[in-house]
Amino acid sequence: MTRAIRTRGGHRARSQARGVALPVVLMLSSMMLVTSAAWFETSLASARGTANTQGYLQAFHAADAALALCAQMTLANTTTALPDVAGEAEGWRRAATFEARAQTPVAQWPGSLRPPQCLIEGWQLATRPDARAWLITARGFGATLASQAWLQLTLVVEDGRTERHWRQIVARPF
Repeated sequence: MTRAIRTRGGHRARSQARGVALPVVLMLSSMMLVTSAAWFETSLASARGTANTQGYLQAFHAADAALALCAQMTLANTTTALPDVAGEAEGWRRAATFEARAQTPVAQWPGSLRPPQCLIEGWQLATRPDARAWLITARGFGATLASQAWLQLTLVVEDGRTERHWRQIVARPF
């Protein structure tokens, strides 16, 4: 009789536990699915970020090379009469002016959609009338048109001395 009670008690315990296994397995499966989906989204975001960084760095180096080449050309031709404007040159801020007057110091840049460009504008410093100044604006491209880098260099030549003032343009002007 003792044996029959144990069997019945064990049988009852097993029958009550049978309905719990499926929800537990489904819950564990769904947790694993959600975790793997989150890892997948994280890896996609990381890949996009890496591609954006690579494109920006490529554009930055293209613009930097164009800036250096255009600065060399400018310093080699300091006797060339450039139109001087009072105050800082503003032509680089207008798309039509930049596209019409920009130079392409290299025919192509590896991996870039377009070759880098630079615009050289002469201007007169109000506080230093004997100095010649140029604002050189360079634009480099990455693999897409969206990945652009803009850099500027101000060259000031006075009494045989050359001053260089570099800056990075954070937002695209046009």
